[in-house]
Parts: sequence; C-alpha cells; structure tokens
Amino acid sequence: MGAQAELRTARLRLVPLAEEHLEAEVELDSDPEVMRYLTGRASTRAEVEARHRQRLAVAGRVPGLGFWAGLIGDEFVGWWILEPPERPDQGPVAGQAELGYRLLRRHWRRGLAGEGARELLRHGFTDLGLRRVFAETMAVNTASRATMAALGMRHVRTFTLDLDDPLSGSELGEVEYAITRDEWIAGAGVSPGGPGPASA
Repeated sequence: MGAQAELRTARLRLVPLAEEHLEAEVELDSDPEVMRYLTGRASTRAEVEARHRQRLAVAGRVPGLGFWAGLIGDEFVGWWILEPPERPDQGPVAGQAELGYRLLRRHWRRGLAGEGARELLRHGFTDLGLRRVFAETMAVNTASRATMAALGMRHVRTFTLDLDDPLSGSELGEVEYAITRDEWIAGAGVSPGGPGPASA
C-alpha cells in the first residue's frame, strides 16, 4: 500500500497530517498538561515547528504509516500515529509499528483516544498487513495505560531510558504494551469503549 489512507470512525475523520494542521499542533503542544508525560513543560513554537517537520517525514519512511490528524467536523481533536520502530530495543521495522495519540485537553475523557486508536489497529492489521503493534508511555501515566489495555494490548515490559533530563516519575520506568495480529483477530481483551485522555 502506498500513501496514507483517510480513515473514519463513528465520530472522527482521520486525515494524513499536513501543513494546514501546524497551528493546531502548536496549540496542542503548548499545553503543559498535554505534555506532562512527554517533556514535562509546554513546547515553544520553534520546537513544535521542528516536530511538525519530523512528523510529516514519518509518512515517507514506510508506505502507509504516518501521523493522522483527527477531526470532528472541521475541528481538530488531536493526532494519532502508526510509526515504524526507531530504537533497536523496539524490534524489527518490518511488519511492526508503534501506536500513539495526543489529544487537546478539552477532548479528554470522551473515549476519543481509544476510538481513533482502535481504527488504526484495524487499518494496520487488515489494510497494511502489520503483524504487531506496540505503544509506550511512562509507567505512571495510568490514563494512557488504561486506554492501551482497553484496546486489548497487553503489558509486555517495563524498561528504563537513559534520559538527559528525566521527568518526575521516570524512576518507575517506561512501559510497553503490544498486540499481535492474531491476538487482535481473536479479540482478546478488547472492550467496546475505553477511557481515553492523554498522550502516548
């Protein structure tokens, strides 16, 4: 499969991230609560612009993968991602992708993180032929961990990263959750809803 597909859920339209979404990304990443488990502080505009370019570049690394902007009507809700692994400890790139999501705070606790993520799992396994999808967050990020579990993903490891500027709670490590295509097909542990604030 080539370019990223546009996807839909009951409430969301997921479109490939584009230049037109930059201002919404600036709003998203300038909220220190959104960034609490990522950088621990609001991002500057220059930082977001640099990340925006990196996000757009993901779509060129593996056909079909990339960032999606989530919209309700014309309103930006946040973004979702299926991204090829970057670190050696994450395993092989072929047949695998990392799932992530980041939502504007006003859209937290509405089940939208899980709704968009569930559609990306479907797309990854049925349309892109992925064999395994994983997600990572800080061990203390209970909201995002609950969303991952509601998707049928299971905790596979707790690990530590060598960080220059560790956040509060990083001493408890990072966690990886994952689901294989066979597990997804079997529907193991998948619940219909799922809590869903937060960022991964």
